[in-house]
Amino acid sequence: MKTEPIQRRKIYQEVVDRLLQRIRSGEWRAGDQLPSERDLMDTYGVGRPAIREALQDLARSGIVEITHGERARVVVPTADLLIEQVAGGAKHMLLMEPGMLEHLKDARVFLETGLCKMAAQNATQEDKARLLARWEAHCEALNEMDQFLYRDMLFHREIASISGNPIFPSIVEALFNWAGEYYQNIVRAPGSEQLTLAEHRRIYEAIADSNGDLAAEAMRDHLLRANELYRRSPTDTSSVEAREVKAA
Repeated sequence: MKTEPIQRRKIYQEVVDRLLQRIRSGEWRAGDQLPSERDLMDTYGVGRPAIREALQDLARSGIVEITHGERARVVVPTADLLIEQVAGGAKHMLLMEPGMLEHLKDARVFLETGLCKMAAQNATQEDKARLLARWEAHCEALNEMDQFLYRDMLFHREIASISGNPIFPSIVEALFNWAGEYYQNIVRAPGSEQLTLAEHRRIYEAIADSNGDLAAEAMRDHLLRANELYRRSPTDTSSVEAREVKAA
């Protein structure tokens, strides 16, 4: 029987494991400060570099927060931070396996049409007012491409926020940004801005009218618009896919 050799671990990884055990046991709760670096060094019999690297590792995972001049503090990871942690892997996946973009688009259509229907069914007057404000802010950025794309994302995120589930807005933003990042150096899709605004207005009006089916249809048409352009185009396909990402 062939066995794999046991991998040697770095000292800081052992410190991370021990700190995590104490956090998960409830010894330190959200908001509590960890012991000082000196106390941790004495407790685990390691040097300052190992302690600092362990704390930095926990900070990158969103488990502790490090503020200059203060001891590390236990925090509750946010959905945005958790999604951000997988962003690098997602972008690498798209780079190595471009065909995964089609799966990404399918996932986005499925999620956002459902969220649109939910928003139309559940949106309060305040929710509708915030969504209208997002659309108006998007219109104001018509001649500023970077801001236009950012406010495009904010409009989609606002719809997801109406669900009341903090996971959905983070996922919607991540899907938007992962695909957009993949194509941002290929094409900017100038001239599609007015169409995007008109489609967003149709989505907003369906939600404002509490028409779930129409809202879902409007979002689906918006996200799939570039697929129709793709079928009509006899030439380069990458720029068409980029228009979908950037104009959605």
